[in-house]
Amino acid sequence: MPETRMWQVRWQSAQRSARVAARRAGRSARTAARAARRAAHSASGAAQQTWQAAPRQTRQTWQLTAVSAATGLAVAVAAVTAAGPWDSGQRTAERAAAVPAPATGGEHHDDGREPGPAPSAPAVLTALGGPVRGAVGRGGAAPAPTDAGLADALAPLLADPALGPLRTASVVDVAAGRQVFGEQPDQVATPASTVKLATAVAALSRLGADHRIDTRVVLAGKDRIVLVGGGDPTLTAHPAAPGPGEQPASLRALADATARALHQRKLTTVSLGYDASAFTGPAEHPIGPNENIAPVSALMTDEGRLDDSDHGTAPRSTDPAGDTARTFAGLLKERDITVTGDPDEARAPAAPERIAVVHSLPLSALVERMLTYSDNDIAEALARQTALAAHQPAGFEGAAKAVRDALAAQHLPLAGAVFEDGSGLDRDDKVSANLLSHLLLAAAAPGNPELRPVVTGLPVAAFTGTLSGRYVGDTAGAGTVRAKTGTLTGINTLAGTVVDADGRLLAFAFMTTGTTDPQAAQKALDRMASTVANCGCR
Repeated sequence: MPETRMWQVRWQSAQRSARVAARRAGRSARTAARAARRAAHSASGAAQQTWQAAPRQTRQTWQLTAVSAATGLAVAVAAVTAAGPWDSGQRTAERAAAVPAPATGGEHHDDGREPGPAPSAPAVLTALGGPVRGAVGRGGAAPAPTDAGLADALAPLLADPALGPLRTASVVDVAAGRQVFGEQPDQVATPASTVKLATAVAALSRLGADHRIDTRVVLAGKDRIVLVGGGDPTLTAHPAAPGPGEQPASLRALADATARALHQRKLTTVSLGYDASAFTGPAEHPIGPNENIAPVSALMTDEGRLDDSDHGTAPRSTDPAGDTARTFAGLLKERDITVTGDPDEARAPAAPERIAVVHSLPLSALVERMLTYSDNDIAEALARQTALAAHQPAGFEGAAKAVRDALAAQHLPLAGAVFEDGSGLDRDDKVSANLLSHLLLAAAAPGNPELRPVVTGLPVAAFTGTLSGRYVGDTAGAGTVRAKTGTLTGINTLAGTVVDADGRLLAFAFMTTGTTDPQAAQKALDRMASTVANCGCR
């Protein structure tokens, strides 16, 4: 058989071994836990050997992260569910192996519970459109669902009275690149937070996944410095978090570097200005002061939060830039630098001498954090970064134009689309289910690796982010559905990816307007996604 097909068969065999072993681990709580952990370890080893042995070009064809965790999560779910309450030894081991949840904020559809980390799972990558459940069709590809089969499965669910009078849907076969189910797919509706998918695709396509946002300190005279914000809302004033992994940009690290540079120049007394002019226009979101979002500023720390939270709603600063500058002055004082007077608004010189800088996490990580916890502050910042890259004014209007232009360059279906903000908090945003499903299609396409963080950042049903409290007990959807949520009063949306019962990767978008019971509406949308996961639909 061809070399690529040979490696694909070996890879699929490793995946099937993991699933079979997990299903057999059900005799008793303790036995099942041990068996599932052995299965995960064995599957991980087999998968890793197959992956490492495959040619580099073949491995690249498997880099579809939309379903990279689905099989591994199934094994982990079996272990955790069967084991029941953990004893101290197992609890310690699982904590050590757990995947830490991103620490970001979300809009008001977050249920407010502290999200637990998803169980650790071996990295299992699936070929685009390839089978993950053993059903192999012609040419080795998983059989595609038929339009009629999906209509039979989804049309009755769209009639659920929990949904509002406007109900639209689009399901796209990722491998074939075509729509296989639609219900008014081109009808625009208020997307709520699913508009963040558009913000993410636009930012990544314009800036690239490796782009970082700088926060600088520059000289502005003999004994004056200016703190210059570049638009990184994740700049933190907190001490570095323990553990491995790259940290967000730190105001403390910037103070360290600034103090060293000033001491080298024999400067121990300076005045401090702060420059947040990278962003323009109104800072306040059109919805007004709100615990879901701080005033949009190019200079802020910890998203302007006034408590110790790192996601969800929180009281916010009304002057994020000024508060950041005052905190920075205090940090300089701790490092034997005296700041005279109060920090004041200023403009950095046209060609300043930079004395210190910190860099944000890469854009790929910011996108993932934004999507996982529906982080409104990151969303508005990334929309403005897109505007800066397109040489547009970095305010609400310029960001909206830049996002639309970036999506048009990707040849996405934009008929009727309106972008009033980057976060989806504005009810005047309008997109179609067709656009949402095609944003995901573009992000999953092998030819668009720079867009892959859109897929990897999607919350995992019953495990992470805004889906951590949903799909609990839903064996078809939990750990398999990956989707961006969207909730405003009377608005419910869900858009993501799922692997169907035959192993076919599908992207979906379900939207409804005019709902009166948000919990019932969410469950109705969740049932639709789970039905796609449990359906071969031929």
